[in-house]
Amino acid sequence: MTNILLIIFFVLLFLLFFYLKRNNNSVKKTKINVPNIPFLKEQEFNPDISTNNWDLHKLRLNKFRRSQYKGLTFFVSSENRIYYLSEQGDKVYC
Repeated sequence: MTNILLIIFFVLLFLLFFYLKRNNNSVKKTKINVPNIPFLKEQEFNPDISTNNWDLHKLRLNKFRRSQYKGLTFFVSSENRIYYLSEQGDKVYC
């Protein structure tokens, strides 16, 4: 009788051990990685970071005379006209 109780106890202990270990692994698998998005201040001082913020784009054009907006780099010419370069290398004025 005591042997059966000991076996049941060890089986329950064994099952409890694997249950706790399985729950710890599932927590590690559901870890959410936060994408590396530059802060607004970092974007403000680096015109080579693409932005979707129109106001920030205009600020960087005034400050650095170039800015990336939606993946396209815009420049300010000596006549204060805004342009970007086409794939052929031609200036396209806005």
